[in-house]
Amino acid sequence: MNLARRISENAAKRPDKTALVFEGVPYTYAAFDHEVERYAAALSSLGIGTGDRVALQLPKRVEFLFLHFATLSLGAITLPLNSDYRAEEVAYFLSDSGSSLFVTDRERFARVADALTGLGALRVLLADGNEGSAAGSLGAALANAPTDFRRPYDAVGDDTAMICYTSGTTGRSKGAMITHRNLVANLLSLQEAWQWTDRDVLLHVLPLFHVHGLNVATHGSLHAGGTLIMDEKFEPRRAWEALERERCTLLMAVPTVYQRLMSEWEALERKPDLGRMRVFISGSAPLSDNLFHRFEAATGFRILERYGMTETGMNTSNLIDPAGRVAKSVGYPLPGVAIRVVGPDGADVRPGDVGEVWIRGDNVFKGYWEMPEKTAESFAGAWFRSGDLGYQDPADGGRLFLVGRGKELIITGGYNVYPKEIENVLESHEAVKEAAVIGLPDEDFGEKVVAFVAPKEGTDLPPEAELIALCRGKLAGYKCPKQIHPIPALPRNAMGKIQKNRLTGLSD
Repeated sequence: MNLARRISENAAKRPDKTALVFEGVPYTYAAFDHEVERYAAALSSLGIGTGDRVALQLPKRVEFLFLHFATLSLGAITLPLNSDYRAEEVAYFLSDSGSSLFVTDRERFARVADALTGLGALRVLLADGNEGSAAGSLGAALANAPTDFRRPYDAVGDDTAMICYTSGTTGRSKGAMITHRNLVANLLSLQEAWQWTDRDVLLHVLPLFHVHGLNVATHGSLHAGGTLIMDEKFEPRRAWEALERERCTLLMAVPTVYQRLMSEWEALERKPDLGRMRVFISGSAPLSDNLFHRFEAATGFRILERYGMTETGMNTSNLIDPAGRVAKSVGYPLPGVAIRVVGPDGADVRPGDVGEVWIRGDNVFKGYWEMPEKTAESFAGAWFRSGDLGYQDPADGGRLFLVGRGKELIITGGYNVYPKEIENVLESHEAVKEAAVIGLPDEDFGEKVVAFVAPKEGTDLPPEAELIALCRGKLAGYKCPKQIHPIPALPRNAMGKIQKNRLTGLSD
């Protein structure tokens, strides 16, 4: 059940097949596996072993993958860090996790070095040479590694494989402990649901430090025996060209990427041949109704939206049959995953009513690192309390729709308001590209509904009164925004999720 071992066994079955093409350089499964073993030997020679935490903060490069799978094969734990994290953030993650080794590059080390002075037991390796630096060199560690080393695969099943920190929009970031069982169980579910096989070629356009880009796209392709096409940076025109040239069958992306792809599509004089494509998949942030239909009208492909989170991997998915995909829905539970929609009393709500989504399955993490109280709060028996609000359509086999985070729920005048419902109405206006709705303190109502809207390119937003009238025509009065603020673009994190906590100060 060690994920790295399963990938290595895949390599033994298909040594000459291309596993990865990075910036045009191909790696067969045998070559990829050889590099992982070489990196594992280097890490082992530095004393890395079972349970040690190895933090990786690198740009998108193939060494990240060699280090990650090498870490797992030693029974150690990977800590993937956003390549844009600043010194204070990095120092917190390294200290909180008790990491033994930090692998980064010279640019990032120069940015964080002063903040690491209190972490005396931490070793640092630089992936691009250490000239003039007090840190060690990854190249030197590889050169000095034993050549007869064999990977022990000491961690299996419920042993922790990764610690993935949550975004921490409120309070201290929590490290979700993801086990080998979690990773493998989720990959088996996705292979079944998406009919993922060794014939698939996936264009990889996501960061490697994130669950979507690493645990789903990368792990999934290598576990299925497929091929990854990967470049360091995402460029829309280059992506369209690669889909045709590499005869790709899969693309996984976030809505922001799909927006950029669509803008580029409209500028292309010759549209790419997508005859080999099986499915375009979206996640990590809600896909708007507009973008769903716009993409299908342009390309002929109906995007498959799914629902996942750091703590659970993937939970639900629309069907692989395009007819079974519905805009704004995240589909049905994956094989091996169960969901409930639960009210404040802990009982299931009536079919069709909104409640908190609870999740159970081998995909669910085992808890937050060094936070037993937070772990206990997040579970009700075997059920993980996601904090996401949604409802299941009783007329469509229990199809799941999400309406927002529980913490985003607005209570105005005693009525519950779900931001997504209002955002959908505002985004139906031809001039509105995207909208975000929050609740702000109000003396009379407790909270008032406030919206932020961004225009489509080359378009002027209509007057506030027109947008409020649009809402009043489609929503109950208490749901309608009291104020609507124009904004050039909504603030987002690296994976395209809207950071609503940053909107509060923009309403003054």
